[in-house]
Amino acid sequence: MDKLKKVLSGQDTEDRSGLSEVVEASSLSWSTRIKGFIACFAIGILCSLLGTVLLWVPRKGLHLFAVFYTFGNIASIGSTIFLMGPVKQLKRMFEPTRLIATIMVLLCFALTLCSAFWWHNKGLALIFCILQSLALTWYSLSFIPFARDAVKKCFAVCLA
Repeated sequence: MDKLKKVLSGQDTEDRSGLSEVVEASSLSWSTRIKGFIACFAIGILCSLLGTVLLWVPRKGLHLFAVFYTFGNIASIGSTIFLMGPVKQLKRMFEPTRLIATIMVLLCFALTLCSAFWWHNKGLALIFCILQSLALTWYSLSFIPFARDAVKKCFAVCLA
């Protein structure tokens, strides 16, 4: 209502682009964002679990596994879009501190699907799924301050 008053009274001198109006019109409340995050994350986990179960289906199991497992992980990453928005999410994904982790995650997604659909290699698909999980873990740790350093130190102590 205040914005309408400003516009009608001529006090709104702010130059507004079409994108800012769309973003403002489509912004979600915090509770809706949390609900969207939880729903998308839960769908991601369910798809990943379903993919694991479908691995044992004869003939098409490998294809179903690769698709559902990869889609589940994409949905899990995509769930954070509800919390920070798509543009900010993409900017943060490709920041220098997590660029390598992002590339590894995307590469593992692609290689998992390639190993299932083109190479028809079940063992390779499983290896890429494990690498997918490790890459996602490393990517996720990049959002927690000093978490990567702590993990590196733990492994250094365990291996020494």
